[in-house]
Amino acid sequence: MTISILLMKQIAQLFLMIFMGYLIVKTGIVEDTDSKVLSKIILYLVIPCVIINAFQVDYTSDTVKGLLLAFIASVITQIILLIVISALGKLFHLNEVEIASIYYSNSGNLIVPIVTFILGKEWVLYGCVFMSVQLVFIWTHCKKIISQEASYDWKKIVLNINMISIFIGILLFFTKIHLPEIINDSISSVGNMIGPASIIVTGMLFAGMDLKQIFTNKKVYFISVLRLIVLPIFALILIQLSHLAAFSADGDKIMLIVFLAIITPSASTVTQMCQVYGNDSQYASAINVVTTLFSIVTMPLLVMLFQMF
Repeated sequence: MTISILLMKQIAQLFLMIFMGYLIVKTGIVEDTDSKVLSKIILYLVIPCVIINAFQVDYTSDTVKGLLLAFIASVITQIILLIVISALGKLFHLNEVEIASIYYSNSGNLIVPIVTFILGKEWVLYGCVFMSVQLVFIWTHCKKIISQEASYDWKKIVLNINMISIFIGILLFFTKIHLPEIINDSISSVGNMIGPASIIVTGMLFAGMDLKQIFTNKKVYFISVLRLIVLPIFALILIQLSHLAAFSADGDKIMLIVFLAIITPSASTVTQMCQVYGNDSQYASAINVVTTLFSIVTMPLLVMLFQMF
């Protein structure tokens, strides 16, 4: 079974989870505003568990080379794509929610299940490298524009639980320390919640929206095109021109993982950030839902394009 077909199956499962979130609100079990609590749990508990668990692998020279390749590729693409998005933002007069929704992919919620599903659990580590790099941008650039703060609070950034979890994960890996089985299994179990929990939040928010207003908003479709087609094509060109895959025996798979992380729908984290910091979470959620819908088609096609080159 090809990677493209496997991707379509995985994304179809995400829509079932969105429907579950939608259903529990529409049946009156919970309210759409209750999703704010779940968003905080995801941001401050589930994601840190994912990161720490991903780095609980055996230290080998090949793994170190792969990590370095994934890190370099993630940093280069994130910096250059941020420049591209900043230029597009000025050109099309985009607001902060639109810029964040175009730039930030849903890798934090989707890369673990997608990579596990199509390549195997042993490859998740390299996806988490991209996640870790993106988290640094999320808690600096994204937090600043969504909260509309005048400047960075570096103390809060450095002491943020997500940043601390990245440091702990890297430290444990390079010191070859494995957590006790009961702790590691608990962290792993909590981390496994990331995909379903994040998508259910989207469904809960979706249930509180005016669906006609969402699907008749032409701007949402324009943002979706930039997120799902324009940005990935820039990323593909960058990856091909860099020739980074040649630096590792597993380079092709690692670069595919980085590309998969980039081409996912807009980040659910943007919606969660908007909830926490009082920005337009319904608009962010609408973009997330529409990009997730269209990604059923765009992600498999983009992966086919990646493999052709």
